[in-house]
Parts: sequence; structure tokens; C-alpha cells
Amino acid sequence: MTASARLGQLGVTLPQVVAPLAAYVPAVRTGNLVYTAGQLPMEAGKLARTGKLGAEITPDEGKALARLCALNALAAVDSLVGIDTVTRVVKVVGFVASASGFHGQPGVINGASELLAEVFGEQGAHARSAVGVAELPLDAPVEVELIVEVG
Repeated sequence: MTASARLGQLGVTLPQVVAPLAAYVPAVRTGNLVYTAGQLPMEAGKLARTGKLGAEITPDEGKALARLCALNALAAVDSLVGIDTVTRVVKVVGFVASASGFHGQPGVINGASELLAEVFGEQGAHARSAVGVAELPLDAPVEVELIVEVG
């Protein structure tokens, strides 16, 4: 089953590609790899939430926001090469704006990882980093970037 068909089964529509906030492009292909820029939890052109995990944002809210970041990253991939050309998700890097003492970054970034497994099945299994940071652009709680292999 194709990724676009799985998205349909999930009732998920890829959003429009988020316009870059600075001097970069949403995704770049080199050889058979596509690298996305870091994607924030943008919805309809606006940041869905602001704040830090462990303060204003709960872990469950953060997980949902990481899923939204991954959807935005997939939209960037789709706009460049088409979502159905993805043969494997190689790596996910997730950044979590964390209040002092918050150590649940892996659980938050599971929101992105679980979506990728739902969309790509076994080909969605990936290497990953989940990093706690003091601040993210626009006071975003989460940022996710992807590296995918395409055929």
C-alpha cells in the first residue's frame, strides 16, 4: 500500500508546505536522500501552541505537536519528490523546548515516530535523536526534521 493510501486510511491530509521563516528551503534532495528543514507545529500558517514542555505544555500535548511537525515535514517531502517515492525513513531529529527538570523528550518525539510507522509501516522504522533545548524559534514547543530515502 502506498503512503498516500495509508494517509487516506488514517483520515489524514498533508497540510500545505509551511513557508520558510528565514533563508532556507523546506526540503532538499541529494542523490536518493531528502533532508527536510526543521518543521514547527504550524497549522493553517500559525504556530499551534507556544511554550515549554514541563511548564505550559503537557507531554501528551507535546506528542500531538510532534506529530503535527512530522506531518509538516512529510508535506515538504511530498512537495519536492512526492510522498509515494519514499522508500524508507532514515532518521528523525526532534528538538523539545524543555522547562528545567523535564526529561520526557523521547516520549514527546514518539508523536512523530509513531506517525511515520503508521504511514510507512516497517519502512518507517528509523534512527532518531530527541534533544531537549532551552528555546526554539517563535517559542515553539517542538521541532522535527526528517531524512528519508526515495526511489
